[in-house]
Amino acid sequence: MELQTSIINIKGIGPKTENMLKKIGVYTVGDILLHFPRNYLLYPKAQLLDNEIEPNKIYAIRAIVSKTPIVKNNTRIPITLLYLYHAGVNMECIWYRMPYIKSKLIPGKYIIFYGKIKQKNNRFVMEQPDVYTEEEYARIENNLTPIYSLTAGLSNKMVTKTIAEVIKNDNLFMDYLPQDIKAKYNLCDYNYALKQIHFPDNMDSLIVARKRLVFDEFFIFILAMQLQKSRQIKAKNHFVFKKDDFVEKLIKKLPYELTDAQKRALSEVRNDLRKDVSMERLIQGDVGSGKTIVAFLAMCEAFKNGYQSAIMAPTEVLARQHYDTFLEWSTLFGLDIPLILLTGSMTAKQKREAYDSILNTPNAMIIGTHAVIQEKVEYCNLALVVTDEQHRFGVQQRSTFSKKGDQPHIIVMSATPIPRTLAIILYGDLDVSIIDEVPARRLPTKNCVVDSGYRNKAYEFIASQVKMGHQAYVICPLVEESENMDGENVTDYTKMMQQLYKGKIKVAMLNGKMKPAQKNAIMESFAKNEVQVLVSTTVVEVGVNVPNSTVMMIENADRFGLAQLHQLRGRIGRGDAQGYCIMINTSKSKNAKKRLEILNKSNDGFYIASEDLKLRGPGDFFGIRQSGEFNFQLADIYQDADVLKKAADSVNEILDQDSTLQEDKNKNLKIWLERHLSESLQNINL
Repeated sequence: MELQTSIINIKGIGPKTENMLKKIGVYTVGDILLHFPRNYLLYPKAQLLDNEIEPNKIYAIRAIVSKTPIVKNNTRIPITLLYLYHAGVNMECIWYRMPYIKSKLIPGKYIIFYGKIKQKNNRFVMEQPDVYTEEEYARIENNLTPIYSLTAGLSNKMVTKTIAEVIKNDNLFMDYLPQDIKAKYNLCDYNYALKQIHFPDNMDSLIVARKRLVFDEFFIFILAMQLQKSRQIKAKNHFVFKKDDFVEKLIKKLPYELTDAQKRALSEVRNDLRKDVSMERLIQGDVGSGKTIVAFLAMCEAFKNGYQSAIMAPTEVLARQHYDTFLEWSTLFGLDIPLILLTGSMTAKQKREAYDSILNTPNAMIIGTHAVIQEKVEYCNLALVVTDEQHRFGVQQRSTFSKKGDQPHIIVMSATPIPRTLAIILYGDLDVSIIDEVPARRLPTKNCVVDSGYRNKAYEFIASQVKMGHQAYVICPLVEESENMDGENVTDYTKMMQQLYKGKIKVAMLNGKMKPAQKNAIMESFAKNEVQVLVSTTVVEVGVNVPNSTVMMIENADRFGLAQLHQLRGRIGRGDAQGYCIMINTSKSKNAKKRLEILNKSNDGFYIASEDLKLRGPGDFFGIRQSGEFNFQLADIYQDADVLKKAADSVNEILDQDSTLQEDKNKNLKIWLERHLSESLQNINL
């Protein structure tokens, strides 16, 4: 079976399953092998019922079936009930639409019941538990079982079974890394890594496998960038920017002083604009550091010199917020700047009018979403393009944007606080400006890390802030209740808060599974204060600016990476009022407490990222992900920083010795690159 073979040829795959697999991007044998687990389930040691059991946690309960289970067929849904008892503790097992489970529940036999235990009316309840004989459970106890990303109708069991069928082959992929690189960095063979990432023998083998695959992701990313950079020649442009004090006069009209870091970044941008080659610059600044005003002043420079500029935001909400902010600043500066908004949800008539204005207004500022790079959009004099929250746009989108003009200057902005040493590696083809100061007028967020016993006080505090006219976010790690993962979910949490506030406070839900139009409508309502409390997943991490929000309550904060928590925290305190971040730590781990204390003590994203690097160990990736901004499947720029540096070193070694990749020892690498480089570049976010 070849890697390019269609999945329909895999044993057990029919047309229906094939279509479901296609929905998660799996078309071929190679695709299914590279569909890595998103997490692992560790089946716990089986135990008896006792008073130490805690509600809302997953257990494997070993119990003797004392009575024949009850099957109720006279209800709307067939229900099977079984009552268990041991050492004064009762537990009820419930199965819905599973009357056949009765045949496995033989009185007098010990059975293992696996599932989440809840507490209802002073008794323990386990709904839809998996049932195992003692022999069956012994085979999986303490084993790592892969959990995959799925779609409706596709089960984890089906994906696992499919991968197990394919992975029987001994040589699945060509190992393209030179042997000396593998030996130097103690990397296992690729095919061993592939098998162990799906079906690890133990935690040690999983760590070894992941290290190899993470190294590969970084290696290809950096090599692709280096090769692309070597082929690029700085593009000449014909834009003429006069040397004058126009921007300095605008800065004096601001009601506040720019920080030294903002002034430095703006100066670097303005110097680039006056060169005869196109600028390609990253402005990297912490949350709230004031990147947008720097971009706007650069766009004012284009306006003054008679050129168009455009800024592309990742969400419609943020694009509209930029438009409103630019209007305010234009009024403040006394400038008659033609501002054009273009988003996907605009009517056909509104879009036509925007297209016409863009084509016929040579000094306009265009603000929008990815709609600004659609084929129908024709610019007439585009000299400067800005992508905001750049990690949300791939290389194709950035390239398309730049091609809309005649080699325009490019600024990309990122709020990800990457330590400088890593930024130089990851943004090797860009000049980097770092804004590492927060404006003095912005009050630092007040933080607290507490356990779940603080929740009621937090709800009261949120209500008091709403009474003062402010708003709050509540972040949960899950969209809905999960059989495989502990943690609060936005669906149930929203209902709970709606009942808690009894209609006196408007509570709404937001999650990534919603359609874009629905998400935009909810965010617009929140921005207008029609919704006071927004219960959300991390979808609000970027692209949301509601200055009236003062409280960020993060449930299961121990489940998130510190960089992500810092990004979330950056959504509050964006106005004049004090911001408060409440992090609920549900872990008893000392390391989790230590990590969260870093956030508790500092609001400096660069410091947090650097400190977090020092704490993370080789097994710390289990169940936690720091960042997802570079489209890596497994690699994480924070926790895998040491691997990132090694991958960068190995790329430099290979290119120093063999710049054209012609040597025999690099033959496999050359073949692999010829086959996959264009695809890799499309997926890389720069």
